[in-house]
Amino acid sequence: MSLPKILVAVCCFSLFLCTSLSAQKKAKQPTAPQTYQLLLANAGASSYRIVLPAFPTVSEQKAGQVLQKYLLEISGTALPVISASASVSDYEILIGQNERLGEIGAGINFNTLDEDGFLIRTIGNRLVIAGGSDKGALYGVYSFLETYLGCRMYSPTVKIIPKKSSINLGAISDLQIPVFKFRDTHYKVAWDTEYSDWHKQDHDAKGGKPDWGRFVHTYAELVPPDIYFASHPEYYSLVKGKRLPTQLCLSNTEVFEIAVQSLRKLIAQNPAARYWSVSQNDNHDYCTCEKCKGIDDREGSPSGSIVSFANKVAEQFPDKIISTLAYEYGRHAPKNLKPLDNVNIMLCSIEAFRHKPLTEDSNSASFVKDVEDWGKIAKDIIVWDYVIQFPNLISPFPNLHVLQPNIQFFAKHGVNAMFEQGNREVGGEFAALRTYLICKLLWNPDQNVDSLMNDFLNGYYGAAGKHIRQYIDELHQASAKSGKPLRIFGNPNEEASSFLTPDLMARYGSIFDQAQAAVKDSAAVLERVRIARLPLEYAYLEQSKKIYTGDRGVFQKVNGQWEVRDEIRTRTDDFTDLCVREGVTRVKEWCTSPDEYRASMFRLFSLGMKEHYAYKKKVSFISPDGSAIKPESAAMLTDGVRASHEYDHSWFNVQGGKDLELVVDLEETRDVRRLQAGFLQFGFWLRLFPSRVEFSLSTDGKQYEPAGSIANTLPIDQYGNQQRDFTLTFPARKARYVKMKAFSIGNTPSWHPGAGRPAVMLVDEIVVE
Repeated sequence: MSLPKILVAVCCFSLFLCTSLSAQKKAKQPTAPQTYQLLLANAGASSYRIVLPAFPTVSEQKAGQVLQKYLLEISGTALPVISASASVSDYEILIGQNERLGEIGAGINFNTLDEDGFLIRTIGNRLVIAGGSDKGALYGVYSFLETYLGCRMYSPTVKIIPKKSSINLGAISDLQIPVFKFRDTHYKVAWDTEYSDWHKQDHDAKGGKPDWGRFVHTYAELVPPDIYFASHPEYYSLVKGKRLPTQLCLSNTEVFEIAVQSLRKLIAQNPAARYWSVSQNDNHDYCTCEKCKGIDDREGSPSGSIVSFANKVAEQFPDKIISTLAYEYGRHAPKNLKPLDNVNIMLCSIEAFRHKPLTEDSNSASFVKDVEDWGKIAKDIIVWDYVIQFPNLISPFPNLHVLQPNIQFFAKHGVNAMFEQGNREVGGEFAALRTYLICKLLWNPDQNVDSLMNDFLNGYYGAAGKHIRQYIDELHQASAKSGKPLRIFGNPNEEASSFLTPDLMARYGSIFDQAQAAVKDSAAVLERVRIARLPLEYAYLEQSKKIYTGDRGVFQKVNGQWEVRDEIRTRTDDFTDLCVREGVTRVKEWCTSPDEYRASMFRLFSLGMKEHYAYKKKVSFISPDGSAIKPESAAMLTDGVRASHEYDHSWFNVQGGKDLELVVDLEETRDVRRLQAGFLQFGFWLRLFPSRVEFSLSTDGKQYEPAGSIANTLPIDQYGNQQRDFTLTFPARKARYVKMKAFSIGNTPSWHPGAGRPAVMLVDEIVVE
C-alpha cells in the first residue's frame, strides 16, 4: 500500500534518525534498503490498542484519550484504550511510564525526561510515547499528532486535522526535552486548556500558575501597610529622609519575622505550590536607611538587600523556592552575595527596546550584562520578558524578528524559566501568531522560525497568508531601515516617522486589500484577515487625532466651519464594531474597552475644533516656573486641539505634585460667559485630577475677581482613565484676562499604590467663550 506524500517525507526523515532494526538491515544490504512501515489504521480498521500504565497519572490518562480521539477523527478508526494489566499484543501504542516498556527492552531512562520531556519511538510493531513525570506523555501525544500526522492547532478555534484512510508510520526515534522547565506565554489566547497542553504551557485556564503560590510584587501583602504603617513606619522605606509605605525596610528584623509568619500562613493554605514570591512592590522608592544602604553599597546595587532578605526567608523554607525580583532599581546582580539554591531570581527586561535583538542593541548592553552576571551566580532564573506595546495593545509592533534570538540568548545564559508577557486581554496585534511562535520557541528555541511563521500564516489565513507575510516583512524592513527604537510603551504617533509614515500606511493598506480579495469567498477566513488589519486602522485613527485637521485629521473646514470628516466617523465605527465582534476587551493595558474608545472619539467629535476667545492666545505661567516650559508645550493649552484618552500626547504635564496657575491674555476685552479646562486621570499611574479648579477674571491683568470654583469628586484609585471638563457658566462679564488655578493633591496618600509619590496633572485646552 502506498504512503501519502507527507508521510513518505516523515518516514525518510525518521529513517535517517532511527536506530531500529531496519537501520541495521540497511547497513547489511545498502543497495536494497528495507522500508520500515507501521500501519496504525487502514480503512477504518486497526489491530492496535492504546495501552496505559496499570496505574496511570491524570496526564497519562488524558494522553490516551487525546490520542484515541484524534486517531478516530483522522482515520475514522476507533482504537481501544486498555490497561497494561490486560493481555499483551504485538500491536500496541504504549503511553507514559508503562510497565511493558521494560518487558520489550525499551531501555528508557526516565530521569533524563524529567517532568515534561518525552520519547516517541517505534520498536518492532509497537509505537512508544513515553513521558516525564508531569505532562511528558501528553506533550508527546500532541507532538506526535503534529509532527507525524500533520495536525495543527493555530488557535483555540482554528485547527487543521487531516483526513486519512490509512495511517502509516516510518521508523521514529524522537527525544524532546524542553530547554526551559517553566514556559508561560501570557496571552489570553493561550489560556484555552487544550491549546495550553498542545503547546506545552505551564498555566491553567485562567492564566494562573498552579506551581506558584504567589507570583510577583508581594512585599505589601506580606507586611501590609494598612495594618502596620501607622504604628510602625520604620518597617517601610526611608526615602529622602521620610518613611513611606512604598517598599519594606529589608534590614529590619521585625519586618523579616512578620514576612515569614505571613508566608507560613499562605503556604499552609496552598501546600502543593513550590514557588513563593517575596518580591518588591511595583515602584522605585526603596529603603535607603543606614543598614539597607550599607548592604546595597557593599554589593553595588539595591539587589544586595533584596537577595540578602530573600536568602534569609529561603532558609526558613528549605522545601520551597523563594522567588524575588531583579527589576528596575534591583536589576543589577550583587557583587558578592549569591542566591541560595532555593532562591529564584525573576529578571525583567522592561527597559529594553524591541527593534533589535538584545545582543545587537547597544542600548540593551546593561541588561545583557545583568543576564550574564545573574547566570553566573543563580541556579534558578526566570526571565519576565515583554513582547507587545502595552499602552496600545492593538497597534503595529514589528518585533517578531527578535523573539527567537532573545529567547536563545536567555537559554544560553542559565535562564531555566520564561514568562513572556503578551496581552492578558482578548485580541491584540497578531495575537494568535505571536502566541504560536513564542510557544514553539519556548519549547525549542532553535526551530526554523520562518517555517513556523509560514506554516501558521498559510494555515490560519489560507490564500491571504502570502500577502500577510508580505505585510509583516515590509513592516519589519521599514522599522529596521528607520533605525528608530521600538518601545513597549510607545505609540503609533512616534512611529509616524519610521514604519507608519503616510506612504507606508497606504502601501500596507493595498497589501491588505489584496489579502481580503484573496479570501473574499470564505467568510470565516476573511474575518481573520480583517482582524489582522485592525492595527492599521487603530494607527490611522490615533494619527488622525495627532494631525487633528486637514486631509488626514479629524476635522476639516467646510464653508468656513470646522466639521468632522465623514471617513473618521465611519472608520471609528467599523474599527469598534470589529473589535466587539472579535471579543476584544481592551485597546490599552488596564483600560479603554472598544466601546469606551468609541466614546472617547465621539467625545472629541462633539468638542470639535473651536476658534474660541482663547484660541492661539498667549499663556503666562505663575506656577510652575514658566521659564522652564517650552513654548510648544504652553501652546497646547490654547491651540484648539483637544487631547483624547491616550495620556502620552497632547496633554500638558504638571509634574512634582505642583499646582498649575496661569493667565490667558485674550488681547481684547470680551463678554465672557463660559470657562472650561479639560483634565485626564489615570489614577493608578499617578496621573490625577486636581482637587479643585478656580477661575477668575480681570480687565487690566492686575485686579482679578473670582468667577467660580469646581471641586473634583471622583476617586483616585482606579486603573482606567477618565476625562473631565471642569466648566463654569455664568451671566456675561467683561474680561480680557482669564486666570485659572488647578490645585494638585500633592503627594498621594499612604493607601494609594503610589503612596507618598507626587501626583501629575494632565490638562488640555483652556476654553473661553
